[in-house]
Order: sequence, then structure tokens, then C-alpha cells
Amino acid sequence: MARRVLENRRILITGASRGVGRELAIQFAKRHTRLMLVARHGETLQPLVAELLSHGAASAQALVGDVTDATFRLAVMEQIRRDWQGLDVLVNNAGVSAHGHFDNHDAAILRQIMEVNFYAPTELTRLALPLLADGHDAVIVNLGSILGHRGMPYNSEYSASKFALRGWSEALRTELRARGIDVLLVSPGTIDTEFFDHLLAKSDSLPWGKQKGISPAAAARQIVRAIELRRTEIYPNWRGRLLVAVNRWAPRLVDRMMNRFG
Repeated sequence: MARRVLENRRILITGASRGVGRELAIQFAKRHTRLMLVARHGETLQPLVAELLSHGAASAQALVGDVTDATFRLAVMEQIRRDWQGLDVLVNNAGVSAHGHFDNHDAAILRQIMEVNFYAPTELTRLALPLLADGHDAVIVNLGSILGHRGMPYNSEYSASKFALRGWSEALRTELRARGIDVLLVSPGTIDTEFFDHLLAKSDSLPWGKQKGISPAAAARQIVRAIELRRTEIYPNWRGRLLVAVNRWAPRLVDRMMNRFG
């Protein structure tokens, strides 16, 4: 199948103000796409619009709001319908986490993580499907995690949300195939972003310490290339890819490794 062309495509990115979302916007801009950026932090989102235009974006605009708000999700889709009449790429990137033992957190932590990491992307996608159906060579990109393949101690709520996102992505891919809408699941390991500076809770420190990750720019380049090459899932970090492989073929070995930290 021919390589997907991104020039002049209409792209929506959530969680676009920093990290992988920001770097994805830059990579897309270099391909002369039309961009709509969504995030809660307008002070970082607005300057990014000008930067993207300087990188070659055909157009760029920002919508500031919370993707867990159903009214805001509707407003985003209405804006796309008015401005573009269709959507070619939806990137569900917004995410949050918490560190600590499950019994050290209350129910609100789990609910908020599931709201951001699972319910927001699923419901935004539900609203976007008619627009994607009117799109050109459309694709949904869901930012999952290696922890959606293997649950980790001190990350139980986050792991649960990413397992749910992975299962939904796999099911959705099959359902949408006949409609010509692709689904790409991105399962990165550690990425060197500000993600861990914005945890919902930190009742415990991770016992294995800070892990070396790849840069957000490197992850973004791999994601954009995967979109162009019509991949269905990628692992933009070799350590994460190795963990998935070992867990698949020797799960008891990984169990023993994890039990050292539990």
C-alpha cells in the first residue's frame, strides 16, 4: 500500500502544549499540515502556534480546555466541523499518572486517571468518527504505554488505564477497517518529558530510580513515520520493546523482577 501523504492534512492533537504532543505538532508542521492544538495550558499553547507557522504549517490554531469536559469535547468537534468539514488525523495524546502503592491512594486518583487516559480519548473519538469518515486516508493515533502490556508496581492506576486503551484500540481497529479509518497504537517506554513533574499523586518514590528515556523529538519522529508507513503499533523505546518481548515469552521471569520492587 502507498505511503500516507500528510501534506495539507487536517490534524487534531490533544495534550499539545508540551512533551510528545508539542514535538508531534512540530513534525507535522514541517509536512505543511493544518493543525488544531488542544491543551489546558494556554500560556504555552499560544506561542506554539506561531512557532508551527514558522516551521511550515499550512495553518495552526489553539483551543484551551480540558478534554475530560464533555462540553469542551463537543466544542472542539464543532470548531473542526465549521473550519474544516472533516478530520484526517486524530492524536489522543493527553495523559496523567500517579506514583505509589494502590492502597495509598483514594478512589479519586483512579477515577481521574481513567477520565484523562481512557474516557477522554474514547469519547473524543466517538464524536470525531463522523468527521474522520469525511476525512482523507484517516487515522486515529492513541498514545498508550509499555505499561499497557505489562503492569508495573507503583503505577497500578496508570497501568490499568493503558491496558484499557490498548484493548479498545485493538477492537476499534477491526471495527473501522471497512470504513477506511486506521488505528495506530503507540506504546512507548520512558520518554524524557515533564510528564513525571505533573503527577496527580506521589505517595511513594519509584524504587528503581530514574530510567533513561528517549527524547520527545525522537519519539515524535517515529510516530509520524509510523503514520506515513501505515503501521498499527510501535514501541518508540528499545528498553520498552525488550520488556514487552520478555514478558511475552518469559512472564514468570518478569514476575520475579517485579517482585523485587513490590
